[in-house]
Amino acid sequence: MKQQRLSAAVAVLAGSAFILSACTPGDDGDNGDAEGTEENGAAENGEAGDVDPGDAEGQELTEEPEDGGKADLGEDFETDEDEVRVSLGPQPFTSYNNDKPEHYNVYNSTIVDRVLDSFYYVGTDLEVYQNDDFGSYEVIEEEDPFTVEYTINEESVWSDGTPVTAADYVLDWGASAYLGEGQFDGLSPNFGTYVPEGPQFENYDDQSFTVEFPDGAYADWEMLIGSALPAHVVAEETGMELEELVTAIIDGDEDAIEDIAETWNTIWETDPGTLPDEELIPANGPYILDEWADGEYVSLRANDEYGGTPAGVSTLVFQFVDNAQHIQALENGDLHAVVPTETVDTRQELESLVEAGQHASHIGDKATWEHLDIQYGEGSPFAETPELAEAFALCVPRQQILENLIHPINEDAELLNAREVLNFEPAYEDIVAESYDGRYDEVDVEAATEIVEEHDAEGTEIRIGHNGQERRHDTVELIQASCADAGFEIVDEGDTEIDIAAGEWDVALFGWSGSGQVASGLNIYGWDRDADEPRPQNWNNYNNDVVSDAFETIATSVDEDEVQEEIITLEQEMWDDLHGLPLYVHPGMTGWDSSIANIRPTPAQTQLVWNAEQWQRAE
Repeated sequence: MKQQRLSAAVAVLAGSAFILSACTPGDDGDNGDAEGTEENGAAENGEAGDVDPGDAEGQELTEEPEDGGKADLGEDFETDEDEVRVSLGPQPFTSYNNDKPEHYNVYNSTIVDRVLDSFYYVGTDLEVYQNDDFGSYEVIEEEDPFTVEYTINEESVWSDGTPVTAADYVLDWGASAYLGEGQFDGLSPNFGTYVPEGPQFENYDDQSFTVEFPDGAYADWEMLIGSALPAHVVAEETGMELEELVTAIIDGDEDAIEDIAETWNTIWETDPGTLPDEELIPANGPYILDEWADGEYVSLRANDEYGGTPAGVSTLVFQFVDNAQHIQALENGDLHAVVPTETVDTRQELESLVEAGQHASHIGDKATWEHLDIQYGEGSPFAETPELAEAFALCVPRQQILENLIHPINEDAELLNAREVLNFEPAYEDIVAESYDGRYDEVDVEAATEIVEEHDAEGTEIRIGHNGQERRHDTVELIQASCADAGFEIVDEGDTEIDIAAGEWDVALFGWSGSGQVASGLNIYGWDRDADEPRPQNWNNYNNDVVSDAFETIATSVDEDEVQEEIITLEQEMWDDLHGLPLYVHPGMTGWDSSIANIRPTPAQTQLVWNAEQWQRAE
């Protein structure tokens, strides 16, 4: 059921036209992030475009709901003894604990989301929907304070038979509220910040709880509380009773929290290809982690204890296949659904496959954007001489990158000149007109050279880190050719074991993948002024109080005009500071065996597999 808007404040915030900041690094691999598309199915409203199933048998059986939410498959839907194999690219699975910064990325999330169920999901229209298979939530007080009640379904249990309860969400809150050295190595402080008292309940093992927002509704409150890790597992591994764990977290018992956090930080860390013991990784979603071959695949099996609609097939396999091999693997039947590299050749191959009558495809915009981030942390040449950031920006051939790598597929693609709103969104033109003067649209090597010479910086080495995807190598090659004339030595670090999240670069080339959130940019661009350190996803150590203030205002604003003004302010600041350079919005390409019903691609970061538990081969 699509969630109901409960107040004017909620309607403005949750229903904003903006696809503001992203949650996870998107397209960090050679996936369907590549060179564009001519068909802009999302250009008007952010929705996935029309699916073209061709005439292949079985595709007409796909359940198509009236909105962007999941289809109602009916009470008679059962799990088939079947295997479906999908590949989103070569990026590996890394951990069951997706709430640690080093594991929180699009590819890990798409797998873990099948295992750990949530109160909500994002549909193909980028709207937030309640997940009735797991539970429900409703606003019970709109002010003094804004209060939301969450109810977990009675049938929602972990695969070891333990009920999902408020205790799991106390642990989830603790991993947000107690971040830092000797505490949780968590991803975001938002749950702990905006709900300072934590979940409220009568008994820790209740299947309902409330949360209070004393400062008013957090803009992304619907996406603040979703899935949770198993508190009973953490308690047992810490040597505590579950009630002890809950009490320690709520009461702020520092010694106990240190022990709990140590367990949370470590019990799910294993060598690649080795799953933790089964009792450590129970599922409360439709699938269970079953087998992991490093660099090859992760296999999921249907969760027989799942209380919601059963999984469509008994085995769902995520294979880590190079995107250049996707179309051939799809044609051979080795894969059943893929997100291939978008090149002219790949698109033609996919279209030919669809015309043959046994496959379907979708091409349309994604809520993902490519960018170059500039590192201001210790050791970077920009930390020592920030003026060099302007010189670098002046020599980056943004228009040439667009023309050489994107226009051959989508001749209408334009440079992206904002971070918090995308080209296809209605507010984009107004925001860019007020925040950016076009100073980096064209290369100015002469001006760049003057800056470099002024600071006696000829020969400065700039290491550009990325994931090794072919189009990104091509991007760096274009930058090398242009910036060499300005006196820079550009080093392509795309084939090294560089850690983007650890900030081990001078410039990073990657994508942020959006999910309809409004205020998550605070975690990406903001500075924690209490701790005097960057927020968890602020990987380039960017520090600007005006930007942090703007995001903090956005997070609780109920005024759409005010939100837009704050976006203009922060965009102006990030252009003046040169946080980095946005490049372009990614289009998306997907293909699948059309005998498999209920495949419905989405532009959101959840990608092709957002509803993979509904996939089932037509009889």
